[in-house]
Amino acid sequence: MTSTSPGLPNLVPGAPIQGRVDCAVDDLLRSLPDPDHLSAEQRRGMIARYTAVLEGNFIYWMTGAFLAARSEDARSIILENLHEEVRDSHPEMLRRFALAAHAVPTDVDASAVYRDLTKVRLFIGRLSGVQILLTMAFFEGFIQRFMAYLADLAERQGSSEMVYTDVHGVCDITHTQELFRALEAEMALDPPAPETDLFEGVDLLRGLLRTIVHSDSLELKVS
Repeated sequence: MTSTSPGLPNLVPGAPIQGRVDCAVDDLLRSLPDPDHLSAEQRRGMIARYTAVLEGNFIYWMTGAFLAARSEDARSIILENLHEEVRDSHPEMLRRFALAAHAVPTDVDASAVYRDLTKVRLFIGRLSGVQILLTMAFFEGFIQRFMAYLADLAERQGSSEMVYTDVHGVCDITHTQELFRALEAEMALDPPAPETDLFEGVDLLRGLLRTIVHSDSLELKVS
């Protein structure tokens, strides 16, 4: 495939790549609708679509990163993240959050994210360590900054169950930093080919996140 970032794989990992990731996160956050202008159903839908994606997929995606990584440093960082996700049952934590906000995903919510979610799943299944690590670093960076917004939506839905957003608003700061460290280790051991689009997974995940946020204003996408 053709790279959309000419010369990017030859840059020193860290600041240049992280800067692009930060810009992608900023762009996505700027697109969030004003909560004051959302109806109760729009708030419910956003929380439900987010839950439909994260509850059953995040551990799978991070497991894909672990299987794909060749660097022992990267594998150690990913394993620590997975251990925390499983030990503290983050999917159950998210389910409690959705229940309290009256936003348990429906078939319609699952259908809204299906096509974009499938693209991300298939991308993870290719087990490209560097690309997956960059994708997950972007995702963790987005999540930790998205938590305040998500908590606000839930509060407007009458919820006071904020364990999920409180935990991820803090722990994902460290997770993001550690994943960039894992990315650096992986790129040093297994440099991608010059033609590789490092941001392929980031772009796919951005598309999925935009569907989570803006599905109410988009044509329903079902394959």
